[in-house]
Amino acid sequence: MALLHVNFFSDVLGMCTSADVILPQQTNGQIGMEGKGAEGKLKTMYLLHGMSDDQTIWQRRTSIERYVSQLGIAVVMPTTHLAFYTDTTYGMRYWTYISEELPKICREFFPQMSDKKEDNLAAGLSMGGYGAWKLGLGASETFGAAASLSGCLDIIEDVGRHLDGDTRDAALFRGIYGSLEQLEGSDNDLMALAKKLKTSGKPIPRLYSWCGTEDFLYEGNKRAWEYMKELGYEMKLEESSGDHQWKYWDAKIQDVLRWWLDTDLDLT
Repeated sequence: MALLHVNFFSDVLGMCTSADVILPQQTNGQIGMEGKGAEGKLKTMYLLHGMSDDQTIWQRRTSIERYVSQLGIAVVMPTTHLAFYTDTTYGMRYWTYISEELPKICREFFPQMSDKKEDNLAAGLSMGGYGAWKLGLGASETFGAAASLSGCLDIIEDVGRHLDGDTRDAALFRGIYGSLEQLEGSDNDLMALAKKLKTSGKPIPRLYSWCGTEDFLYEGNKRAWEYMKELGYEMKLEESSGDHQWKYWDAKIQDVLRWWLDTDLDLT
């Protein structure tokens, strides 16, 4: 595998930003790891971080490079700061950046990346799990699949309750979403977005979600799962003992890769 640290300018954000990118490489002499190359266009996973993190976190907390080494796929890990993958009320267009500009830039830099929706997966944890499902539901012509690990899927309950008051969280989320009235029913509300997609005639993405039963976001995940079932979405939904920790996400991202690629390879 090749690991690239890419610094570039975003016209959408109006500033320099960065992403770490893993590309496949055929290798035979590496000790303890076999590298698989790829023929033709590359399937690409956009791997999103959570609230406290940046583009380096999946490499620092998991063995993501080793997991994908035998799969022949690309991985894009962007930084999106504390913006919940949203065009914020304070004017920073992180949703437009992540859903439109970033895939275009990546394919300009790395022309071997496929532009077919079925070859592009959005995945992430916590805030990034919300962002991943948002990409699947809100940009399904670009992302044919989306996977959430411990995601903030019920944004109305899990974030909406923070919008009032004088706390740091209240100020943060008002800056992102505005008021509860602005958030509820908008395209930033995943359940409203899912309902809208069902009648839009646009492609319906494949969806995956896992959450630990001791996670503070577990009840929100269950509410989102039930609502999505009522809408008729086909999903792979998993729960098991666990809370909001990297030891679970490290294990479950392997399951996400196997689900997306329909493989039973041992990635450990």
